[in-house]
Amino acid sequence: MNIALIASVFLGIVLLIMTVLFLFRIVLTWYPQIDLRQFPYNIAYIPTEPFLAPTRKIVPPLGGIDISPVIWLGIVTLLREILLGQQGIITLALRQYYQL
Repeated sequence: MNIALIASVFLGIVLLIMTVLFLFRIVLTWYPQIDLRQFPYNIAYIPTEPFLAPTRKIVPPLGGIDISPVIWLGIVTLLREILLGQQGIITLALRQYYQL
């Protein structure tokens, strides 16, 4: 198996997990009374907070609503499309390699 194919699958899984976690964080912004550091919410809090905290310093909450998860959901989705979409860089490279 080609290392690019393995990297493509791994990257796809990581980006999918991050997408789901950011979607979960978007839903959690609707419930500000929830303590994100408690189980099961910390499953989404721990991996996403390193991305969201610096973003909040640049883009503060608008009207009391934290939009940083929406920004990162867009970034992760864009990265996935650019790298792994039908015309993505890695996808095209793999097609060229395997002559599909």
